[in-house]
Amino acid sequence: MDSKTQSLYRRAKKRIPGGTQLLSKRPENQAPSQWPAYFCEARGCEVWDLEGRHYYDMSTGGVGSCLLGFGNPDVTAAVQQRISRGSMCSLNPPEEVQLADELIDIHPWAEQARFTRTGGEAMAVAVRIARATTRRSTVAVCGYHGWHDWYLAANLGEGDGLAGGLMPGLEPRGVPAELRGTAVPFHFNRPEEVEEIFRRHGDRLAAVVMEPARYQDPEPGFLEMIREGAHRCGALLVLDEITIGWRLHLGGGHLKFGVDPDIAVFAKALGNGHPIGAVIGTEEAMEGAHESFISSTYWTESVGPVAALATLAQMRSIDVPAHVAQVGTAIIQHWQRSASQQGIPIVTGESYPCLATFSFEHELSQELRTLYTQLMLERGFLAGPVIYPTLAHTGEIVAKYTSAIDQVFEKIKQSLETGKITEALKGPVAHRGFQRLT
Repeated sequence: MDSKTQSLYRRAKKRIPGGTQLLSKRPENQAPSQWPAYFCEARGCEVWDLEGRHYYDMSTGGVGSCLLGFGNPDVTAAVQQRISRGSMCSLNPPEEVQLADELIDIHPWAEQARFTRTGGEAMAVAVRIARATTRRSTVAVCGYHGWHDWYLAANLGEGDGLAGGLMPGLEPRGVPAELRGTAVPFHFNRPEEVEEIFRRHGDRLAAVVMEPARYQDPEPGFLEMIREGAHRCGALLVLDEITIGWRLHLGGGHLKFGVDPDIAVFAKALGNGHPIGAVIGTEEAMEGAHESFISSTYWTESVGPVAALATLAQMRSIDVPAHVAQVGTAIIQHWQRSASQQGIPIVTGESYPCLATFSFEHELSQELRTLYTQLMLERGFLAGPVIYPTLAHTGEIVAKYTSAIDQVFEKIKQSLETGKITEALKGPVAHRGFQRLT
């Protein structure tokens, strides 16, 4: 019998190009025709779909946005109170000044802040400011930084310049061809690539834009070398803390590594599920914000700053990075132990526990990944080969999850022994990266 959830998603694909507003939330990326596209309620790390089926979310916690868990009571209470008094007005919310002060208190190197409501636009603002401050156009990029023209311009060359930037297949169609050469990609922990960019583009370089870390620490001296080289060229260092941000260290990875950028960018977990993005920087680096037109109506609503203030208050009182690291470590160790016992070929790599991942080392790895998700769904878990632990993941919930892992790996072992992996799937194989839906 067809479910309300799957029926609505089929309708959505006819009405909404791409099916969803966020690529990462496409069911096709998990288990096509099986993964529930929609929810009716979410609390902590528990989710109910449109049929009322209950799941524990052992996936990405709102794609990294809900580090404290869904519907955190303190954040929700603060937001509800603000909404009851009106969240939008012809005047400005005082909370944005309070949030600027709070962020600068956490980041003593910074002096000014601008706010947006999404991570992608916050990155676009940061790059605009850097270009306005330096009066230059070229940016060096490392990692994934969103959908905007400034970034996808790196794929306007002969090849896929962003192929090593976490998400392959990002088509730059619609990005003006005239932007070719304005974004130059390099790989993490490859100082020789950055030095070559400094040599070739230094006099035109506005900024180096990168994450301080994603799945592993920078090599000793790598961030320092980039900052020194950028400044030598007259460019700025812009660090994207949108994903790694608060989950690795309070205030972001750059504070853990002791490297102060010129500009840092936050979003996702900053509002714990409520829209807020922040661009903070030194007074000198932010000079361009006074001279470039950067303005948007909904950057002045109150919910975002109020949610961020409540989120920061909680993160300053609870060691959230320690909790999610402990949870992630326990899960990684269980993946390894259970897979070893069942003879399942997996690789967990060297990713941070707060962004725990594994992959199947097999020629049918994508089929096995899909089967893993399918079997987890049957046991009441939203789960794939990635988990972003949250404060809401308790020991009891993790124990339920690890018990399910044992059951699922046993089933996968049977499919491997019989060679009937594809036959065990109840739907198509999960997609890889970006591709057009049919």
